[in-house]
Amino acid sequence: MTARTALCIPIYDDWESAAVLLSRIDAAGRESGRTFDAFLLDDGSSIEFGSVLDGPYEAVERVRVIHLRRNLGHQRAIAVGLAYLQDKEEHDSVVVMDGDGEDAPEDVLRLLERLDATPDHVVFAARARRSESFTFRAFYRLYKALHVVLTGMRVEYGNFSAIPRSALERLAAVSELWNHYAAAVQIARVPIATVPIDRSTRIAGETRMNFVGLAAHGLSAMSVHGVVIGVRLLMASGGLIALSLVTLLVLGLLALAPGVVLPAWTTMAAAAIVLVMGILLVLALIFVFVILQGRNGATFLPIRDYGYYVARVVTAFARDD
Repeated sequence: MTARTALCIPIYDDWESAAVLLSRIDAAGRESGRTFDAFLLDDGSSIEFGSVLDGPYEAVERVRVIHLRRNLGHQRAIAVGLAYLQDKEEHDSVVVMDGDGEDAPEDVLRLLERLDATPDHVVFAARARRSESFTFRAFYRLYKALHVVLTGMRVEYGNFSAIPRSALERLAAVSELWNHYAAAVQIARVPIATVPIDRSTRIAGETRMNFVGLAAHGLSAMSVHGVVIGVRLLMASGGLIALSLVTLLVLGLLALAPGVVLPAWTTMAAAAIVLVMGILLVLALIFVFVILQGRNGATFLPIRDYGYYVARVVTAFARDD
């Protein structure tokens, strides 16, 4: 029996790009003998898709548009889409990708080939080269460095990936999927494999990801590791407090030593060190307890709650058998 693959593609107004994307996926599928069902997550678009998704296609057997009740954002649209596919469909694998062409349709086959070789892994595209502006790349590198410092984990991949059915079942029960898909895969402790793939260019228009969007996206990813960040900040605060105590001890010993006259500003410096120690400790403790309290509260459970955000599902194309 031929393996069935679903495409999970969040869309915000990029219907023309999505149509070109599906045509290119269809061509790649015809050459490889693979077939696909495409599920486009309409993330509160202001533009109707009309007839642009009508095909005809051969390797793409169905195109369904899942209209969300409101704009949720890229990551949360993916969360709803994956939960829907787990609940309503029976595909062997799911490919998560952008609809603007930056995830090249031809590279879908590379992800699926690796998934065939490692069927229990989520296979991510590890970006060997990016196509964004210099400024964007500079801020992205800064974010990656900050992510490593705060979480101890490297950022090596984004959303473009292939998920086996077994991993989809697990992800549908991971609350962190609501904030960030790739980080949720890490939290779920699903085995991960990567394929080096260059990021392609948009089919049309300009990227909507600016500095604010990048910052929000990065904070969402790090929020998934909130407890780890809190513990690391608490440890760093403890180290600084220990260093401050040693400094105060040295100053105290020098003040008591015969013949040693400390500068007049030493007292003020010692008071400042004590104040900084207290602030660091309080901030770290507040951060940890806020994160822990959040874990105790009600959270979004994808498989249970996704239906609240699905307005309707429309079949835009279905191949006649």
